[in-house]
Amino acid sequence: MEPAAGLRLDHNHQLSLREFPYIIRWRDDRCKRCGKCTAVCPVKAIEPTVKVQRHVSSEGDFPAPKAERKVIQIVEQVTDMERYCTGCGTCTLVCPNEAIEPEFNPQNKFLHYKNKGGEGYKRGGRRNDPAISTLDRLKFTRISMLTDPALDAGRHEFRVRTLLGRILPPEELPLKIENNKLFVNKDSSKFIPPVREIYPIMIGSMSVGALSPPMWEGLAMGVSYLNEVEGMPVVMCSGEGGMPPRLLKSKYLKYFIIQIASGYFGWDEIIHALPHMVEDPAAIEIKYGQGAKPGDGGLLMAQKVLKLIASIRGVPQFIDLASPPTHQTKYSIEEAVAKMIQSMSMAWGFRVPVYPKISGTRTARAVLNNLARNPYAAALSIDGEDGGTGAAYNVSMDKMGHPIASNLRECYLDLVKQGKQNELPLIAAGGIGKKGNLAANAAALIMLGASAVSIGKYLMQAAADCFGDESNRCNLCNTGKCPRGITTQDPKLYRRLDSDKVAERVVETFKAADVELRKIFAPMGRSTELPIGMSDGLSTDDKAMAERLGVSYAC
Repeated sequence: MEPAAGLRLDHNHQLSLREFPYIIRWRDDRCKRCGKCTAVCPVKAIEPTVKVQRHVSSEGDFPAPKAERKVIQIVEQVTDMERYCTGCGTCTLVCPNEAIEPEFNPQNKFLHYKNKGGEGYKRGGRRNDPAISTLDRLKFTRISMLTDPALDAGRHEFRVRTLLGRILPPEELPLKIENNKLFVNKDSSKFIPPVREIYPIMIGSMSVGALSPPMWEGLAMGVSYLNEVEGMPVVMCSGEGGMPPRLLKSKYLKYFIIQIASGYFGWDEIIHALPHMVEDPAAIEIKYGQGAKPGDGGLLMAQKVLKLIASIRGVPQFIDLASPPTHQTKYSIEEAVAKMIQSMSMAWGFRVPVYPKISGTRTARAVLNNLARNPYAAALSIDGEDGGTGAAYNVSMDKMGHPIASNLRECYLDLVKQGKQNELPLIAAGGIGKKGNLAANAAALIMLGASAVSIGKYLMQAAADCFGDESNRCNLCNTGKCPRGITTQDPKLYRRLDSDKVAERVVETFKAADVELRKIFAPMGRSTELPIGMSDGLSTDDKAMAERLGVSYAC
């Protein structure tokens, strides 16, 4: 069959710009051809090129139209799906004359062409969900009838703190009273679980490898400053993949939660550092699932496994690091959790809280009920579907998972039925601060039953000005081409990020959240303890949501 006149078969299989998620608008009249935009584009979606253009002009006293051909230099968007524009806007950021800007194309058919090579599309960032989350629809409606200066958020002495670790009921504490004085019963053989007092907003697991060196270092410096100078006991989870050896042997280790996952990457360094640790870590987190990609193991793409990361993790360079499945000897999640909690507790002499992290799922209560009977389990961390990820299949991020609010609530109410709601802390994660309302979302989860909340992607946006958003903008976390230098191991890219400024913004973020938490808790009369499970202070304008969460309906 002959092709149509003027249309070659190879052209017929090319894509037009209308198929792409972003179309780059370039203004010839403003561009001075400096080349900055094409130099900084992380995916090489634009390139300088020349074109022959027909130009008609008429000059002189008796002008007659005259056609001539000119060679002009332009900035052109490529139509190769492997180099599609992600809309990050780095080109706009560096352009001195505002001559270029990516524009979202709502009629794109990107998802139809994403699967080149028969491989499902992977992306970083968060899921593309434009709907308002449950947390943002909750309001605080239990307010004091009188304005109480003693409880004013700006003047009263607040104690916004929580406990990480199993809390024994009063009758099981190894205490005795003699002469109306309380003493610790040193003769008691009762095991006393280790407990840490922490700030109720913690930094979630983002590994050395998923984050660039200056980003991870900036977070670590911010956490240390908050503890040492501001007196805020904020803790940070290392993520899978180990930690820098010098940090393992420093006094600042007490502000970090070390994570272990099925890949055991980086654990050689940790085991070798055990005899040299001058401080115990804040806790040990055993990762069994991630909310944004439930059921999948961790994955650090080969593009990120450069020399530094390979040395920390003890692997060759430029290979995909996928967490293997759980060993065959562990026939269930319950047995796996019990064995790992026992072994990790023994490694640190039962001085460090140990807890598992699981994906938000309808089976979360099964794990919780087993933990409730395990005297060495310190907490349960539940990661909801809206969490960020460095590399997940599109279908996993958009179509799998469980919202954190209802999952947390049913787990908390399950503990209430057992009378253990004050014993086993619940840590909630996934989509907190998705719309920027960090303190309000955290307070809502605390009042639904969480003892603490964990944030990750929010800090990328607040502390490092991440370009990503819910419209599939940027989301290059998994490619190693992050234009901000946040999630890349390429020195040319991560040198754009200043770790000192990241640390400064981390401190500012937590101090601002602290002010807002006080402002929320003050009118409820709660200043000396967190309102954990105080659901009667919440309302929503959605009847089904109110019924599901057990809060009041208000409209």
